[in-house]
Formats: sequence, structure tokens, C-alpha cells
Amino acid sequence: MSKIRLTSKRQATFPVRLCEELGVAPGDELEVESAKIKGKRVWVLKPSIKDRSSWIGSLKRYAAKAGGDHSMDSVRKSIAKGRTQS
Repeated sequence: MSKIRLTSKRQATFPVRLCEELGVAPGDELEVESAKIKGKRVWVLKPSIKDRSSWIGSLKRYAAKAGGDHSMDSVRKSIAKGRTQS
């Protein structure tokens, strides 16, 4: 069993193994539901399901900067440029 301790700000740190089992990462949201199991009240944590289409159009601003060219040559040049900047 994993233990989670709350800070004075009511924040919690989840053990890595638990996060892996839940399939969550930093920034993800969890839903908390109350349930009764064998007459006892328990709390159920589950990952919040995100809108799968929320990424559509998210790269539009980058495409505009590149002049809208999506050819493989343009993509390769952009990647190479990014590697030299880091």
C-alpha cells in the first residue's frame, strides 16, 4: 500500500509507482469519487479523460512562422535549426 502525505498547503506527492499505475504525469488531472465498498466509504482516484481533439490546430502558430511550408525539407531544416539553438 502507498501512503500520501499532505503538506500544509494541502498538496500531495504521489509515489512514482502509483503514477505509473494510474497512467498520469505532472500536470494531469485526477477525478475523485466517493464510493461504498462492503459498507465502508472509500475514495476512488481516476485520471480525468481529456478531449482527444484538443491538439488539433495547436501547431498553427508554428506553421505560420515557418511560412506555412510543411515539406519534409522544411521540417528537417527546422529540426536542425532547433538543435543548434539548444
